[in-house]
Amino acid sequence: MKFSMIFLVSNILLLLSSSAFAKTVSPPAPSPTPTPAPAPAPDFVNLTELLSVAGPFHTFLQYLESTKVLDTFQNQANNTEEGITIFVPKDSAFAALKKPSLSKLKDDQIKQVILFHALPHFYSLADFKNLSQTSLTPTFAGGDYTLNFTDDSGTVHINSGWSITKVTSAVHATDPVAIYQVDKVLLPEAIFGTDIPPVPAPAPTPDIAPAADSPTEKSADSKSSSPSSSPDHSSSYKITSYGIWGNIVLATFGVVVMLL
Repeated sequence: MKFSMIFLVSNILLLLSSSAFAKTVSPPAPSPTPTPAPAPAPDFVNLTELLSVAGPFHTFLQYLESTKVLDTFQNQANNTEEGITIFVPKDSAFAALKKPSLSKLKDDQIKQVILFHALPHFYSLADFKNLSQTSLTPTFAGGDYTLNFTDDSGTVHINSGWSITKVTSAVHATDPVAIYQVDKVLLPEAIFGTDIPPVPAPAPTPDIAPAADSPTEKSADSKSSSPSSSPDHSSSYKITSYGIWGNIVLATFGVVVMLL
């Protein structure tokens, strides 16, 4: 009897412990969803290196460094989402500046001129078609320092008031930095005023006079047209001479016959 009770109690305890163990064991947790890798950061763009290799843009780069504008442009290129667009004149464009000249400007004015050559946003060449529909586009110089763009079948023309130029090539055009070469220095009206000298008219094309006849040709023509060189006049002269001598001979013969 005692053995049966012990067996029954042990079975009950075993069942209770099994159910309790089943409650404490939970199903395995699902594996976490992998987090997508962050997008790679854009490559650092070194403006000094770009302008040193291309061009030559040495004069513009010297102005960037002397005015500290290079730091402003470099920060905009790599630390903002807007990016930057820079218009860079070649060394020959600065050398062509006679009047007005940058040498007569103050330091803060030169800085404004260099800031005037950049837009605080990245623009591809295709973007200028839409940009040309706006009348004025602000530059890094701010305020009244604006540019006017027109798109002529893919050729981008820039009007600064004093300067009318065009984009001749793309030095670098990968977001967030666009650098375009221009053939003139952009001069703002805010510094140089509105008394813009007229563009000189193109020189007239000289009329080409017909080539004069050479003296040898004239002498040859005169010889060929003179009576002494004409074969017809020469032959007629010979026939006339023969006729006169013939008459003289006949007259002399007749006088001799009469005397006989």
